[in-house]
Amino acid sequence: MTTDNQHLAIDRVQELFFEEYGTMPSVTARSPGRVNLIGEHTDYNEGFVLPIAVPFDTAIAAIPEDSSTIRVCSEGFGHTIFNLNEDPSLSPLWARYLHGVGTYIKQNGHQLKGWTAYIASDIPIGANLSSSAALEIAAGLIFCSVNNIEADMKQLAFAGQFAENSILGLPSGIMDQMACAFAERDSALLIDCKDLSMTPVKLPEGASIVVMDTGTRRELAGSEYADRRQTCQEIARELGVPSLRYATHSQLSQLNPSHGAKLKRARHVISENIRTKKAVEVIKSQNIFELGELMTESHQSLQYDYEVSSPALDEIVHTALKSEHCYGARMTGGGFAGCAIALVNREMVSQFCAEILENYQSPALQPAESPTKVFPVRASAGASLIQ
Repeated sequence: MTTDNQHLAIDRVQELFFEEYGTMPSVTARSPGRVNLIGEHTDYNEGFVLPIAVPFDTAIAAIPEDSSTIRVCSEGFGHTIFNLNEDPSLSPLWARYLHGVGTYIKQNGHQLKGWTAYIASDIPIGANLSSSAALEIAAGLIFCSVNNIEADMKQLAFAGQFAENSILGLPSGIMDQMACAFAERDSALLIDCKDLSMTPVKLPEGASIVVMDTGTRRELAGSEYADRRQTCQEIARELGVPSLRYATHSQLSQLNPSHGAKLKRARHVISENIRTKKAVEVIKSQNIFELGELMTESHQSLQYDYEVSSPALDEIVHTALKSEHCYGARMTGGGFAGCAIALVNREMVSQFCAEILENYQSPALQPAESPTKVFPVRASAGASLIQ
């Protein structure tokens, strides 16, 4: 996987559309994946996150239809047809992301016509790079374009979250969709997940972000993700605060120790919010070393307090931290499998990547489903529509 040509998916999807349907698409939408630099499992606690968009896209090429039928061919999942007037839970699993977005837009007062489309993606599925959020945002742009609706990107983020929460039963937060929709080139995006205010943060010039894909894959629906969110809500109620965003370590220390692991979960959220705000400060001051330390502390908190890391993620982070070219490393995304990221000396990225590929060994406790991949990424722009 390389980062040389940002819109490979766009070029490919238009060609595939023509091959499939014998005509050119009238509209194409793209949305990037994302990695989160720091601020993990804080979004559904009304906290702070600091993602960037990665230069890999999900792209949808489409033409409008006069009916409410959606016809789609995906290069990864094949063909499907569904009607927007039908129950989205009856659609194939992958198509529910599309159907759910359309359902949300309909429920917000818009009459929708369908479309015929082809989908291509360069984002690895299940790698914690937000392939699902990218699909949702790109689909939202297509729905708006073919129905002459002015695209409200924040509403499209809500539509994507609705598809995951209400249609697929995943109690995810809003970070992924917001990052895919609003990311800016060469900047991280500080998102306050309470009021969804956003602040671009220019990334330091002396370091690069390297994604390390362990080749392991996860399904959030089958993980302990929902349990973590429920635990956070329980502790917030115990503390008498609306969410853990408002909690402090001092308050947490007053709770009965019998809460056990639940206190560790809350401790992570509180400390992670502090780390995220601190990370913005050190980025602005170009303090790469301290940023790396904060990222590594974040991983340790996710590993030992929130317990959403995994043997493969821990091993690849450990391998990265052995390199003299690495300032810090952490898992990224929901956890349990997928990718980690490293903050690396920009002048030594090639050497670092070679070291990881040579020294990382997939642990027996979590064998990989695909080969290990290591690639530097440049913070990229959010989703867009191409007429």
